Amino acid sequence: MEINTTSRRTFLTLPMAAALAACGGTRPTQTGSGGSSAATGGPGKLTYWYVSGQPTEGVRAGAVQRFNQANPNSQIATTTFQNDAYKTKIKTAIGAGQAPTIIWGWGGGGLRSYVQAGQVDDLTPWFDQNPAIKDRLFPSAFGAATVDGKIYALPCETCSPIIFYYNKKLFDQVGVQPPQEWGDILDLVKKFNTAKIAPITLGGQSRWTNMMWLEFLFDRIGGPELFQTIYDGQKDAWSNPAAIDALTKLQDLVKADGFVKGFSSITADSRADMALLHTGKAAMMLHGSWAYGSMKADAGDFVAGGNLGYMNFPTVAGGKGKPANAVGTPALYMAISAQATAEQKEIVKKFFTTEMNSDAQAKDWIGVNQVPIVKGADALFGTSADTPWRKFVYGLASDADSFQQSWDQALSPTAAEVLLDNLAKLFQLSISPQQFATSLNGVIGK
Repeated sequence: MEINTTSRRTFLTLPMAAALAACGGTRPTQTGSGGSSAATGGPGKLTYWYVSGQPTEGVRAGAVQRFNQANPNSQIATTTFQNDAYKTKIKTAIGAGQAPTIIWGWGGGGLRSYVQAGQVDDLTPWFDQNPAIKDRLFPSAFGAATVDGKIYALPCETCSPIIFYYNKKLFDQVGVQPPQEWGDILDLVKKFNTAKIAPITLGGQSRWTNMMWLEFLFDRIGGPELFQTIYDGQKDAWSNPAAIDALTKLQDLVKADGFVKGFSSITADSRADMALLHTGKAAMMLHGSWAYGSMKADAGDFVAGGNLGYMNFPTVAGGKGKPANAVGTPALYMAISAQATAEQKEIVKKFFTTEMNSDAQAKDWIGVNQVPIVKGADALFGTSADTPWRKFVYGLASDADSFQQSWDQALSPTAAEVLLDNLAKLFQLSISPQQFATSLNGVIGK
């Protein structure tokens, strides 16, 4: 899963006051050959690394090209890396105090580690001096840019909320309606199993797909505050009664044969999980907003024919989470290296002001069927067949009371790996909710 602050805005949950919308970042690993674009210039030359792979690479490169053309004496030199290579390279460079001038990333736990190491600048004063820049963006995008109440990165690009998808044709065939509450999902599981149709498709081998179910259950049962206690390092937070309830409900769904047989051997990167939905083998799926484009490419008739249904995740009776709460990727993020010169930092801020989240860039993102995190971007959607989808994503993000960042991005790499490993075991019923909580409590704050 690869889209956020105000007075003590929490990391993962931001009230959406004057909401706006932008979802960015795709969860699937992006691919492409690494490389660089040479830029010449004097002492004003900056470096900027980001992930390769079209079409997103082209949008990022376009912003740099526009800036370089307009500022011949203040050039930005870019270098691209494949997804996993970038994560390794940027971590090593920052640890050695040799980070690029502009540090692109996912915010969250990674950004927090950079802050703790003193390697990125505090941008709070800059935002305070330039309120129009902050006001232009989704309030929800600032949570993953905020550490201890201070903003250390510019939210940018797009957002990718997690969506509840369903096959309308199968729902009509079985004579059922989309779920409005958790109990409805369990009822649908029974009815689809009776009809010999897999209720829910899941790429369980990829592990992070499992996480999406628990993220929503934590939110719907305990509210966004539940995971916030984990992010804040509260002792034994995973053992909170609401957390155990969510873990138990998830295993109840597995025990009810809610997921397609063999889900633990199905991969998300191959889109095998999506194929089960659009070929009529499974009725429901929880996945990122990028799945819409993937299914459109793989099964255009299914999407164009109106057979793809989508909605936000249902509520849980008695739960604290609001129906409009979202989870996923609120945005992507750009920080400024603390090692940069004062002159370089000013040039980066000029780049942020003139190019990042600009109208030109928003149009580029919409052109590749993504939703920018810019207020009013919906006015640029046009009247294509994809407009209803774009408006849905925009509305979901803009109406959300909180937008919780995906846990493997919010947590440190150490904690995230323990999380993903134990999630696989939880879905395979090889550990209990209590055992899951004990394992995760052991890496809180690490």
